[in-house]
Amino acid sequence: MALTNETIQAQLEAKFADQVTNFSTDSGMLSFESPAAFNLKVMQYLFDELGFTFLTDLCGVHYPDNKDAEIVVVYHLHNFIENIRIRFSVAVPVTKPDVFTATKIFESANWMERETYDFFGVNFVGHPNLKRILNVEEMDYFPMRKEFPLEDQTRVDKDDEMFGRG
Repeated sequence: MALTNETIQAQLEAKFADQVTNFSTDSGMLSFESPAAFNLKVMQYLFDELGFTFLTDLCGVHYPDNKDAEIVVVYHLHNFIENIRIRFSVAVPVTKPDVFTATKIFESANWMERETYDFFGVNFVGHPNLKRILNVEEMDYFPMRKEFPLEDQTRVDKDDEMFGRG
């Protein structure tokens, strides 16, 4: 039986009932959400039972207007055999951004989780080496959160003429 978005959704709903929600299909890719407490259970099921053995990407998104769900961790998974991709996300409050690490299922999650921690402040519980990867250790904020103002566009030291583009 070929694996389709409809069969994936049906199997996830049969296994997890109301713990997987907000199914949608955008540009042919199935997307859905789950509570952060279930992220490992859902990913392990996708890995073991549905063949999603490759973590293509893991990233964070900050939605400051979503009360108690301001930080979203997005996982992109790929099944090479069926050549199908899915998007899975979990949301957590910015005051307690704890998500279980996926490094035991996907070793490639290690650096992606560190980057997401570095820029969004997501605490990946159980991560073997959760520390900043691109920013300096002394940095006491997470620069990709939308709580910080954009750069002042009137700065003259950033003028195009200073870079030979004037």
